This record gives sequence, structure tokens and C-alpha cells, in this order.
Amino acid sequence: MYGNNQEGFGQYQQSDLAIQAAGANPHQLVLILFKGLMDELVRAKSHIAARRFERKVTSVNKCIDILNALTSALDFENGGELALTLANLYDYCVYRLYDASHKLSIESIEEVEKILSNIREGWEKMGQQNG
Repeated sequence: MYGNNQEGFGQYQQSDLAIQAAGANPHQLVLILFKGLMDELVRAKSHIAARRFERKVTSVNKCIDILNALTSALDFENGGELALTLANLYDYCVYRLYDASHKLSIESIEEVEKILSNIREGWEKMGQQNG
């Protein structure tokens, strides 16, 4: 009746994300990226479980793109050791996602989720302190 609802919802999410991002400060942008990343990790796991391999590739690639965006947003000049540590963790997550995609490993994606959940909590706490 409505055609491909999934696609329409995805377009709605993208436009909603664009609206949120337009008014966000850099810290809020990082949290928006993390929300999108965590949502996409859940989708990647479901695609592996359901053996939707083309969609799995798309989801994993989106996750890697977001991780690359998070890395490029790091302030290496002023961030010191923390920026380097985050860059290394993001790189490790990218590596694990490639591995998860190749081996169809939900467990590898769950490992990435745990790492990123801890980092996201740190960003959220930082926002509460500065807010």
C-alpha cells in the first residue's frame, strides 16, 4: 500500500539528522554521529543474522564512514594523547568491522559496540560538565 516503507523511513531519518546537525555545536555533532553509528551497528548485525549480505555491506560501510568522520574531526593539535588514543580506537573499530563483514561475525560488531558505547558515554559526560 505504501511501497517501500523502509526506504521512506530512511529518507526521513536522513532529513531529520540533517536538521539536527544544522543547529549543532561540534560536541553535539559528535553525539549525533555516535547515535547514527550505534543505530547502524544494530542494523548491520540484523543484516548478518538475516543473511542480507548486500545490506550488510552497506551498513558496515556506513559505520566505517562515520568512524572516519569521527577520526577526521579529532583535534590532534590541541587534543594531545586523548586524540591519539581515540584515533587508535576508531581505527581498531574499522579493522574489526572489516573483519566482521568478511567473517559474518555478529560478535565482532558487538565488540565494536562495547568500545564505542564507552567512548560515547565519555562524550556525553563531557557535554554534561560543559553544559
